[in-house]
Amino acid sequence: MKKQGLPENITADDVAAAAGVSRWTVNRAFKRDASISPKTREKVMKAATEMGYLPDLRAASLASDRSNLAALLIDDFANPHKLVMLERITRIMRKRGWDSLLVNTLDRADAGSALLNASQRRVDATILIGIQFDDEVLSAAQSARRFRKLIIFARTSNSPDTISIAVDDEAATTEIAHYVESKGYKRPLYLAGPRTYSAHLRRKETFCCFWKERQNYAPEVFSVSKYDPMLSSEIVRQALCNRPKDTLPDIIVCENDALAIGAIDTIRHTLKLRVPEDIAVIGFDDVPLAETLNYRLTTYRQPITEMAEYLVDVLESEQDTNLDKTFLGQLVVRDTA
Repeated sequence: MKKQGLPENITADDVAAAAGVSRWTVNRAFKRDASISPKTREKVMKAATEMGYLPDLRAASLASDRSNLAALLIDDFANPHKLVMLERITRIMRKRGWDSLLVNTLDRADAGSALLNASQRRVDATILIGIQFDDEVLSAAQSARRFRKLIIFARTSNSPDTISIAVDDEAATTEIAHYVESKGYKRPLYLAGPRTYSAHLRRKETFCCFWKERQNYAPEVFSVSKYDPMLSSEIVRQALCNRPKDTLPDIIVCENDALAIGAIDTIRHTLKLRVPEDIAVIGFDDVPLAETLNYRLTTYRQPITEMAEYLVDVLESEQDTNLDKTFLGQLVVRDTA
């Protein structure tokens, strides 16, 4: 509600008059990196709050070449780690003065149109967090040449026109494989997620190559079409139900925690076996559910906060090439392996 005695549309000039400063000082007070003393900024903000003034961000962005707005294209919400990433990225972006436009890409057929739709908005970058963005989709999007920066988050891409920010999958999976070997497991099964061809993971390939080289045989591999605990549970049921106990794997290594959670549910409640005594399980990501008493999942923790901070560094950088970066996380040993 408009305060008594104040003009209908409060402007920067009104705030300047009330605070006893210039209009340009008011504008600087609302810019995160502007040169202004803390005392003057506080005086301006106090007057702005009392008068109900907020700067017109749209007009400000039109007056510069930066909107401080990034589009986040995300899919696969059955995967709980997507919500962790989304919370962390948006929180750190807001802390550093950036806003986000969220687009839920429905499926692969929708991914290309969602990318092109995002490119029509006045955004400084488009960030892809999902499994739908393969070579064909990325190529079609880049042909429009409308993106300042096209960033792949939590996956690596072969496309020269993208910036990848991801955990080092090969180093992480090699650490997991060494751990599995050191604990004396002999019959691993690898549970992989959906296959993509550009924005991809290297976890399954790395684990299988390691095991082939060290143990001289390839582990069993099953794939799940989505990172969904329910689908994972069903695939594990189909793979292991009615098999003689001595032919079962002694550990299931999962491409992420969503798959691991589904595997544990089937082992315990369908196969009526124990975790880890009969079949051990390892995940990847360290979602909040992994630490709960129901699961106590051994998993690999991605450094999402560090990755999100670097993402904003990329958004703020004047460069648009040579910005790819991989990160090392941490193996978190709990009860399931």
